[in-house]
Order: sequence, then C-alpha cells, then structure tokens
Amino acid sequence: MNISGKYFNFIPYGVSKETGFLDYEELEALAEKHRPKMIVAGASAYPRIIDFERIAEIAKKVGAYLMVDMAHIAGLVAAGLHPNPVPVSDFVTTTTHKTLRGPRGGMILCKKEYAQAIDKAVFPGIQGGPLMHVIAAKAVCFREADTEEFRKYQEQVVKNAKALAKALMERGYNLVSGGTDNHLILVDLRNKGLTGAEAEKLLDDVGITVNKNAIPYDPEKPNVTSGIRIGTPALTSRGMKESEMEEIAELIDITLSYRGDEIRKAKVMKAVKSLCERFPLYSNI
Repeated sequence: MNISGKYFNFIPYGVSKETGFLDYEELEALAEKHRPKMIVAGASAYPRIIDFERIAEIAKKVGAYLMVDMAHIAGLVAAGLHPNPVPVSDFVTTTTHKTLRGPRGGMILCKKEYAQAIDKAVFPGIQGGPLMHVIAAKAVCFREADTEEFRKYQEQVVKNAKALAKALMERGYNLVSGGTDNHLILVDLRNKGLTGAEAEKLLDDVGITVNKNAIPYDPEKPNVTSGIRIGTPALTSRGMKESEMEEIAELIDITLSYRGDEIRKAKVMKAVKSLCERFPLYSNI
C-alpha cells in the first residue's frame, strides 16, 4: 500500500495488469515473502470466479489462517454457481443482502474450534441489540436460497451479466478481464474519455443507477476512479432478461456518448421510465 497525499492508493497486488485476472502465482510469492498470519480473500468488483481452493493451499503453505468475505457472491455460492469457500476456509463472512437477496445484515461462519472466540468477540464486544424481525427475515432468506426457484434466478443473473457485458463490448467499451463469470461487470472508461465519477452522474441524471469504481492500477483518485461497476441482480429480480440487457446497454451508450445532448437525454429518460413500468417492483399492486 502506498500513501500519497491525503488519499490511500491501494495497489492490487496479485492482479494481472494485462488481463485483470487474479495472479495466483504472484499471490503465492507474496505470501512466501511476507509470511502473513492471515490471508483475507474476497472482492467487491471482481467479475471472475475466485479459486478459493488455490488460495487455501497458499495459506496452508505459509501457515496462515484463511478468511474469505463472500458478501458479493453469496447468492451465487448458495445456488452452486460459484465455488464454495466454506469447506476450505477458517472463517467466512458475508452480508445477507446483495446477491443473497435477504435483509440488510451479515453473518460469520467458522470452524467449530474458533466458534467460542468469535462469539465472545461479537457479543458483548461489538454487537448492538438484535432485531427479531431482521433475524426472521434472514431465516426466510436462507430458506428461499435453498429452492430451485432461487437457483434459476441466480442462473438468470449470470446470463444477464454476460449479455450486458457482450452488448457493451460491442459498443466499444473496455471491460476489466474482458467479460464476466458472475453477477457484475467492471467497465474501464478511459478509452471513452470519462472518469467513473462523471459517468455515474451522467447515468444517474437519466435514471440509471451505477457506481463509480476503481479499476486495477487506477490512475485516478478513489473519489474519482476510471471505471463503473454494473450489476444485474436487481434487474433480474424485476424479471428482466437478455433482451432488456441489450436495451440497457444502448441507453448507457447513448447517455455516455452524447453527453450534453438534451434531446437524446430526454429520450433516454423516457425509455428508462418505460422499462421500469414494464417491470414494476411489485407486480401484484
């Protein structure tokens, strides 16, 4: 980690600058060099499959604990669409929202030998009063995640992400790693002459919500960034499929390519509104 001025510039060691994929050989070399007590694995904007078994082998080799945060991919893990880190990790943390599609909250999974220490650290150390309605909602979330309907939903999430990635690449957008294996894509906007912050604002103005996001070895500051992260779980929950991803890619492209064109902006806003009306949040109301 380099510290430059008032910003923390996190250098993504272990990520190939050329491909955007994790470089497990570099990770192993770094682990052997530094001999950490714990290796923490996980990501909030990595569009590819993470090889947790390989990371576990590295951790075991250097005598380190392995902690995995699977918050962003927990729903895919539950549906069997991403390797499960639980069998190979000492500790696994996750939120219960995001792809798991439950209430806002989280949980910690660990091997039995660490359970008492984890419990003591959480309560009374840092946990506030438990909310019974949220606990009940988590139970409903876990039950739903164990259904065939949920698995099919997650399959569509991935299909939609791949369709959106393909449609954007056909329009000249550079995607980190060249595509996606999961629920999200990371777009490098440098060839479009835009920063992540600018793109986020332009899209927000027409009703398309994305967030600015750093890319590997990002030259911009963390509050500016060179990329945007786009996910498909919410769109999929509303019932959208591949054809809608093509439509959304076109709306994104028009917005970012013709910035300042108020006529095109108005047309995009109308199209976004129409799309949302076709797929309402609550279809039974």
